[in-house]
Amino acid sequence: MRRMASLAIALVSLASLAFGEGSELRLIRHPALSKTQVVFAYAGDLWIASREGGDATRLTAGVGNESSPFFSPDGTQVAFTGEYDGNVDIYTVPAIGGVPKRLTYHPGTDSLAGWTPDGKQVLFVSQRTSYSGRFARLFTMALDGVFASEVPLPMGYEGAYSPDGKRLAYTPIPRAFNAWKRYRGGMTSPIWIAELSDSSVQPIPRDNSNDFNPMWVGDKVFFLSDRNGPVTLFAYDTKSRKVARAFAHNGLDIKSAAAGPDAIVYEQFGSLHLFDWKPGKSKMLSVRIHADIWVCVRDSRRSPAVSGTPPFPLRVPVLSSKRAARFSPYPLRKGMFAT
Repeated sequence: MRRMASLAIALVSLASLAFGEGSELRLIRHPALSKTQVVFAYAGDLWIASREGGDATRLTAGVGNESSPFFSPDGTQVAFTGEYDGNVDIYTVPAIGGVPKRLTYHPGTDSLAGWTPDGKQVLFVSQRTSYSGRFARLFTMALDGVFASEVPLPMGYEGAYSPDGKRLAYTPIPRAFNAWKRYRGGMTSPIWIAELSDSSVQPIPRDNSNDFNPMWVGDKVFFLSDRNGPVTLFAYDTKSRKVARAFAHNGLDIKSAAAGPDAIVYEQFGSLHLFDWKPGKSKMLSVRIHADIWVCVRDSRRSPAVSGTPPFPLRVPVLSSKRAARFSPYPLRKGMFAT
């Protein structure tokens, strides 16, 4: 029991680096940007903060996992992928807060990819009409609609519309690996630009790199790529058909990015960064939260193969205040308190 107490206290100390009050927030995922706000996924929920950083407010608090938020073009709505009622579907919620509205009801997984330029429909990925589980397609769903409409492309996983809505920059195959580096096998992901009127495509030039996360801004398609080493931001000029690196970057991989008015927000090493493409400069956003966040760990001393019981988990609440940590075995019952 003494070892358990020591383990719990050590975990609280380490977790405070990511969750503690007043510290710089880490482990942020999938940020999106509007004219005045930034929304992101953290600890299974969506949080929203000022575009300049500061304190964040919890936007969703469902039992399931909420991820991949996207602001509507006017910034008043946030669409996201939600895991409610035992299924993964597309939802919207007002940016000022409110009750999420469910848009899709298919028993399979529906994952959000973005919005149409007019803000009347969401773009999402689904296998609902695929004859094989080896590929998915892109669909649109109106905010007040009932049935989804197929995008006229045989396959698709990520997408971004041109400002006029006539073209779509998309990835025809999924990323082979999210964590492995320098993969150059047969499943490296390209980005193609499709003319939706006739479904013709024009590939963005590459040399077997992993290109993903397209974002259409004006006459350029920004995207993430590992073509020069670490995953960083590149821009493809649709007029000159040339690719250029958006800014110098030799650090850790950029994991995700989203375009907003006059800037792109991206995630690097669990932190938020804002890239202003006019001056071509990037800055870090400091975001804080004030909430009770639970960290669940497991005691590996008890092996299921030996004891026939699941590993012993500890639920360690990391509190936003300076109170001492408390922990108890799961299922929750009267436990130990450290003062």
